[in-house]
This record gives sequence, structure tokens and C-alpha cells, in this order.
Amino acid sequence: MQRTLLLAKIHNCTLTDANLNYVGSISIDQKLMEAAGILPYEQVQVVNKSNGERLITYAIEAPGESGAIELNGAAARLGAPGDRLIIMTYGQFTPEEVTTYSPRVVLVDEQNRLLEVRRYEELHTFSLV
Repeated sequence: MQRTLLLAKIHNCTLTDANLNYVGSISIDQKLMEAAGILPYEQVQVVNKSNGERLITYAIEAPGESGAIELNGAAARLGAPGDRLIIMTYGQFTPEEVTTYSPRVVLVDEQNRLLEVRRYEELHTFSLV
């Protein structure tokens, strides 16, 4: 059996644009995607802390170090520039992998500049026995 766990997240980033006329997805600064380990076109869950909206879409790269975090297509109706978001990915893990895995957390400032990359090491303290 596999378990679904948090793989990575970009925590408390700022929505910079909402483009209703784009085909779809969320554009994320390429450097932040790399720091989080998010691949282009990977499924992401987006939680809008400002209004409580949640959505699932896929990530596309915005220019690196641009600070861009943009909701595109229909998702643009779920946020406004200045909203604070959490962007998360999940992965499938075997019971053995769960005991040694630790999610990656990317922390940013108000302009979506990378501050720190953390790991949730405390996950290593439990057992599935």
C-alpha cells in the first residue's frame, strides 16, 4: 500500500497577478519551483489564505527571480493580486519510504524572494508498525 504525503510547499507567497484569459494553471517563479522541487506541469494544490479558496491545477514556470505567482484561466477568479497563498505538491510513498522522507518547505518574503528552504525532520519520529 502507498500513502499520499506532502512532498513540498511554497509557504505564504503573494499572488502577483490573475489572468483570466490564459489557458489555465498557475505560473510560479522558476527559482521557487526549483527550490521546492516542483516540476513544470506537476499537479499542485493551491490554498488561498486570504479568502479560503482551494484549487488543484498544474504549475508552469514564470521567469526566474521575477517573483511571479499568477493564477491563470478559470483559477484567476479564485484570487486577487496581494492574496497570500500556499502551493503544495503531494507524492505517493511506500511504508518504508515514509519512515525516511521529509517534506521540503520553501519560505519567501512579501515579494516572493526565497528566504529559506526547510525540511520537516520531525516526520522521522513515527513508525507505521
